[in-house]
Amino acid sequence: MDERPEGTIVALACNGIYQGVAVLSDALRPDAASAIARLRSLGMEKIQVLSGDKQEIVRTFAAQVGITEAFGDLLPEDKLRHIEELKHSPKVHAAFVGDGMNDAPALALSDVGLAMGGLGSDAAIESADVVLQTDSLSRIADAIRMGRRTRRVVWENVVLALGTKLLVLLLGFCGVATLWEAVFADVGVALLAVLNTMKLRIHHED
Repeated sequence: MDERPEGTIVALACNGIYQGVAVLSDALRPDAASAIARLRSLGMEKIQVLSGDKQEIVRTFAAQVGITEAFGDLLPEDKLRHIEELKHSPKVHAAFVGDGMNDAPALALSDVGLAMGGLGSDAAIESADVVLQTDSLSRIADAIRMGRRTRRVVWENVVLALGTKLLVLLLGFCGVATLWEAVFADVGVALLAVLNTMKLRIHHED
């Protein structure tokens, strides 16, 4: 061979006679490139690959999806150390995506740990903050978008509830608010908050 193949080389023999070699290599997931593009569209500028595979293989796969920072030959403690270094900056919020047992420490240490639940190990699932029910990488962007929408709706409900109650309280202090305004500030605002929260279900179905 002129070039060393990228993968795990397995020698094959029959009855003690050498027959050749087989190269075992992981395959890039079909939606990997589109998943990375969607993450960048959500403002995720610093995307890295941390893997226990050989550096050459990791670098090749990372280049195919447009990632320039790829680190291979990492043990679990190496991934852990890398996450710790990222978290030293107060402006950095580290999210880690993994599915193997070796990813469990990094999932637990990161600000947000996402485990791929379809084929993920039990250790990874138990250590993660978010568990994706499938192994589709595009679901990572979906989870981030849903989290942002949920946070926005929560703040809307808080402002709506506190604002309405404060307004009715001031009207009551001035002797303008009646019993019906007080009922609306209590029960009505709760109903509006529930209706506002239903937007999440509509967006999810879309």
